[in-house]
Amino acid sequence: MAQDDANTGYHYNVMRRAIEAADRLGPQASLDALAGEMGMSAAHFQRLFTRWVGVSPKRYQQYLTLGHAKALLAERFTTLETAHATGLSGGGRLHDLFLRWEAMSPGDYAKAGNGLTIYWGWFESPFGPALVMGTDKGICGIGFASETTEAEAMEDLVGRWPRASFVEDPMRLRPWVLAAFGVTRDEPVPLFMIGAPFQIKVWEALMQIPSGHVTTYSEIAQTIGHPKAVRAVGTAVGRNPVSYLIPCHRALRKSGGLGGYHWGLPVKRAILAWEAARLEA
Repeated sequence: MAQDDANTGYHYNVMRRAIEAADRLGPQASLDALAGEMGMSAAHFQRLFTRWVGVSPKRYQQYLTLGHAKALLAERFTTLETAHATGLSGGGRLHDLFLRWEAMSPGDYAKAGNGLTIYWGWFESPFGPALVMGTDKGICGIGFASETTEAEAMEDLVGRWPRASFVEDPMRLRPWVLAAFGVTRDEPVPLFMIGAPFQIKVWEALMQIPSGHVTTYSEIAQTIGHPKAVRAVGTAVGRNPVSYLIPCHRALRKSGGLGGYHWGLPVKRAILAWEAARLEA
């Protein structure tokens, strides 16, 4: 990626520390106080934040508070049936990116990747180092290593398709990755979903949630026709292999709690805040 894009991982690390500082100091903390917590001048801190998300640190701070999830549920809750019917799941879903997708057949899924070649590479993303995997048909896996080690992230994704052949080839994936993270706009982002039929139903529902909005696990369960399967839905959300593009971070508990996130709650909070701020930028 270009040098500016390579810096996005550094920007995320600043953001992660800002989340911790905002929690510790409270929502009334001044720009100088937040910048001081990170050993930066207020001007440098403001420049980094504005570059990363497009709004000032003070405005962004609103999205870093622990109560942001509850505010999202109150103000930007998405009823999935309505979202689908009105087309909300289109352009706003992923910052005007175009996704096309297909799913592996249940029979092929049962083979645990046998006969499948999966290419992989490491990339910088707005949320830290990202491990991206894909087949000839599209991206099949994205994991983040800001809250874990790169080795653990690799082991996690490889373990989902233990019989596949894995080939390191970041250049093959690069055009899709650049489009996925908004660096370019001229390349469609194909997804290749590898999961059990129930999981794929849940992941399809997640893709109906517009960027900057959220829904609940129970709403997803209702939408896929299994209203009592909230726990199973939560498990399927957690097993989503294509983080960010299949937006499992937009699923919250009814109480307003964030719930879990496979790659770490700081990442989930940062993505939600980033999307909400960009929606209003």
